Amino acid sequence: MTEPALTRAERRRRTERRILDAARELFAERGFERTTIRAVAGAAEVDPALVMQYFGNKQRLFGEAVRMARPAEPATGPDEAVEHLLGTLGVKMRLPPASLAMLRSMLTHPEAATTARESLSRQVEHVSASLPGEDARLRAALMTTIMLGLTVGHQLLELEELREASREEIVAALRPALRALAAPGTH
Repeated sequence: MTEPALTRAERRRRTERRILDAARELFAERGFERTTIRAVAGAAEVDPALVMQYFGNKQRLFGEAVRMARPAEPATGPDEAVEHLLGTLGVKMRLPPASLAMLRSMLTHPEAATTARESLSRQVEHVSASLPGEDARLRAALMTTIMLGLTVGHQLLELEELREASREEIVAALRPALRALAAPGTH
């Protein structure tokens, strides 16, 4: 039995997905500056003009390629917020290409910096919603940047100590620091 013919809209979605997948891989591998529309088109097996037709320019392609999903509902308290952050450690130590592309490019390209800032701001908002105290946003920002630093150290700098440590060892070392930041008035 043969599959029914794809609609034009479905073909367009599949082509767009192929372009975005190729862009994520190349931006993650090369960063923004060294990734070209032509290279993305080649990897996606489409004409470069089609990439431009779908995304307009490299900046918009990058923005779409690194866009991340919004976080789930906030945790119900400080301990749950800490455990949620620690629960994301496995993902942070094996980043998907979109996240790796953003990290690799965020210090050298304004669009990547904006995307990173927006993503991190959403995470700060998410974490701070479950923390008590007037300085909850500051403490959430500190907790978020600790996780960002861990990710950069592990994924981009490939620090030997982080690469050799198990997830469980890192969680055990981080938990007291994150719990201290989650509690109001202990700093």
